[in-house]
Amino acid sequence: MSVNDAAAPLSYPFPWQSALEPPAEFTELRAKCPHARISVGGGEMTLLTRYADVRAVTGDPRFTRDLSAEGAVSLSADGTDLYSQSESKSMAAAGEAHEQWRRMVSRWFTAKRMTALRPEIERMAEDLIDATVEQGAPADLVARLAFPLPVQVICSMLGVPDADRDRFAHWSNVMMNYSRFSRDEAAASTAEFDAYMLGHIEAKRSDPQDDIISNLIVQTNDVGYRMPGDDLLDTAKALLAAGHETTANSIGKMTAFLLADRTRWQALLADRSLIRTTVEEALRYDAQLGLGLPRFISEDVEVGDAVLRAGTTVMLSMAAANRDETVFERADEMVLDRSPNPHISFGVGPHSCVGQALARTEMQVVLEVMLRRLPGLELAASVDELKLEEGLIVTALTELPVSW
Repeated sequence: MSVNDAAAPLSYPFPWQSALEPPAEFTELRAKCPHARISVGGGEMTLLTRYADVRAVTGDPRFTRDLSAEGAVSLSADGTDLYSQSESKSMAAAGEAHEQWRRMVSRWFTAKRMTALRPEIERMAEDLIDATVEQGAPADLVARLAFPLPVQVICSMLGVPDADRDRFAHWSNVMMNYSRFSRDEAAASTAEFDAYMLGHIEAKRSDPQDDIISNLIVQTNDVGYRMPGDDLLDTAKALLAAGHETTANSIGKMTAFLLADRTRWQALLADRSLIRTTVEEALRYDAQLGLGLPRFISEDVEVGDAVLRAGTTVMLSMAAANRDETVFERADEMVLDRSPNPHISFGVGPHSCVGQALARTEMQVVLEVMLRRLPGLELAASVDELKLEEGLIVTALTELPVSW
């Protein structure tokens, strides 16, 4: 199918009918118009919804992440490249610069380090649940657990004092929001974060500790390259945005999915060996992931059964791709023991999420702790009452009322 050239572009993001269900447009577009014209932010893009197409473009170096390129369309009407605010230049780059950055940062996200980090994450989750239980039911699980846990984890990894966590949570929210804050407000928030982190980086130069910033300051790669200061700042910004907002969103949604049909929660209580596959299925099943990933192409490229023309900005919907019936049997069902599960929620290829092992670890640990501490957990509101927060690049529940 070709792009819907004759029709007016579709307004994007699509309106949601339920916080836990996919937009109705996804199924129709995959079947009839997988390369659809959409109106978003500063202009028109082409939305890709089929698994094969999204996966192909995500791993294709001809599609750049740089939305400041001539002819590219930004996500905001004022031309601000929101994604550039939440990633380093080396992270967004192609070729050797990106590979060099990724090799250095990924040393902090090895399986060995994640295993060592699990007890600390478990302690954090236990403390947050202690406070929640003490406060009493009903409680908002987003505010009490899903939102604060990832910011505590990422601040610990960055070597940031506990007292500054609230500031980091605010900076993260501003970075990932494309409509709530004005350009001046976003710029002021970025300036505050940059000033704080530059001071933090200098403090780590004088007194390095066991954290990722200290590690990146002192480490060199096999040819003696050492990460410069501006890349250290941008890397901290990227880790905050990706390590906090997206993981908080995933924890909240995963819990909502499991409680919306409580037979799922009961199945996990009966068999904790399902935790790992349940986390993967929650990542796949989330059809309200957010806007998607924008990419720009400067030459004609054939994708699927259509040609994307030079000068096209595409929006890759992993949420739609993860519900593709040609790839996933019973795609619209949450299958807790689904295996294999080739979802692409973290992207694929050289630009896949470098912190995905951390996100998986946090989700697995928090689920383990909730099942052990709060076996009677249930929704304290109907599914229809759950709402999504507007304007975020990644889509989050505004709250998740629960009792136990």
